[in-house]
Amino acid sequence: MKFFIDTADLDEIRDLAATGLVDGVTTNPSLIAKNGGNFLDVIQQICAIVPGPVSAEVTATDHETMLAEGRRLAKLADNVCVKVPLTPDGLKSCKALSEEGTQVNVTLCFSPAQALLAAKAGASYISPFIGRLDDIGTDGMELISQILEIYANYPELGTEVLVASVRSPMHVVESARLGADVATLPPAVLRSLFKHPLTDKGLDAFLADWAKTGQNILDT
Repeated sequence: MKFFIDTADLDEIRDLAATGLVDGVTTNPSLIAKNGGNFLDVIQQICAIVPGPVSAEVTATDHETMLAEGRRLAKLADNVCVKVPLTPDGLKSCKALSEEGTQVNVTLCFSPAQALLAAKAGASYISPFIGRLDDIGTDGMELISQILEIYANYPELGTEVLVASVRSPMHVVESARLGADVATLPPAVLRSLFKHPLTDKGLDAFLADWAKTGQNILDT
């Protein structure tokens, strides 16, 4: 499974990219607004840090303006992946941009039928929002399972399932067990994957035993 991080915080991106665990980045207008800075400049800076796909979302809702914005974003860097909403105009833009060789991430997916439409429109990625479904009492992971089942029947579609609105490590684990291609994680969720109380306990014991020896590896 590939890990994207869902943020526009450049410091977070640099720090997590240094671990070698970051395969790409997803952003949206809300994240850009939260962190400030010029939208286009921020996207370019992220693309320079992370060699993998960087999803940059259009802000228009009509096809012609979405297409123009998508083309503008695609010129920022070779690894820009234009993000469009799962609407009729969004899918028109997806088809046009995909045919021009631009990667497209279709976002705000909440049903398997929507995911099928996005794949037929040529989407590189489909972003089902599992956390938001959980919030309204629907099983978000069941949506991932259904999309993967449908896509497996038609491998020629080629769309990757990018699990979004991830809230916890268990969302990540369950997505991986189902075979999702990508999970986009808030930095805090990615960091939480490292943590286990027994790891901390074991490390403390090792360090205590080492301290008793009075040795230092760098001095030997």
